[in-house]
Amino acid sequence: MSKRGERVAGLAMSVALIICTCVQPALAACAFALQGDGRVSRVLDAKTFRLEDGREVRLAGIELAADSADRGKAMLAALIESRDVSLHGSDDTPDRYGRQPAFVALKGSGTQVQFEMLSRGEALASPTVSDPACSRALLAAEAAARAARRGIWTGSAALKNAESTDDILARLGRFTIVEGTVSSARLAGATFYVNFGRRWTRDFAVTISRRMMPSVEAAGIDLKSLKDKRVRVRGWIEKRGGPRIEITHPGQLELIGAARTISGDLAVKKFVPEDEGK
Repeated sequence: MSKRGERVAGLAMSVALIICTCVQPALAACAFALQGDGRVSRVLDAKTFRLEDGREVRLAGIELAADSADRGKAMLAALIESRDVSLHGSDDTPDRYGRQPAFVALKGSGTQVQFEMLSRGEALASPTVSDPACSRALLAAEAAARAARRGIWTGSAALKNAESTDDILARLGRFTIVEGTVSSARLAGATFYVNFGRRWTRDFAVTISRRMMPSVEAAGIDLKSLKDKRVRVRGWIEKRGGPRIEITHPGQLELIGAARTISGDLAVKKFVPEDEGK
């Protein structure tokens, strides 16, 4: 076997070991209270399905890459359509469209749908999960798929370069992950700016309100020391001069290579190669 072949084989074995090691702790991290169950009658889109009793359920904890919505819907249908599922969560209050948010598991198998979609590279971890252990587990599942180049991670389209302003603006209003090196980080009035370029009115930047800053720093990120650090940020793209992502949840901002443990003392940095995305 060539050296390249040996490296590929070694990577495959490492990824398999990562998945095997982290699946059970990850599932345990998001083991919320039972909110109900039912049989799935129809999958409506890549995050939403209807039960036979008429309830509509929205998958919590994940976001979708807009480029793979049809593929995600097909995968979700293959996983759960006409099957019995249990719904779990810390809050079953319906959203404004009447959909119940939930973590969903196939009854009798222990398979949790969100982790299946993340591990196959068909979903992105949402930063809106308030439980820290669950949030870290979701990020770890996403990172494992990214390292293995599965699904949406096969190419580079799912991960945007902070220097590619036009590419980011093309995803206006969509949930997107952007990665780059911070050129400056400063507080101006009531807003903290994390800039990824010197043209502040045109380049990509992250904005954090003063009231949000304590929550971000409590999550282990020293905002004032971000200059020259490599950062991954996730959220919905806005346009304010240049492209922007506003931080409304601590989980939106990650230091690349930073150790963040999940249940079972497994470090997320294990899944994120230092040179990934360069």
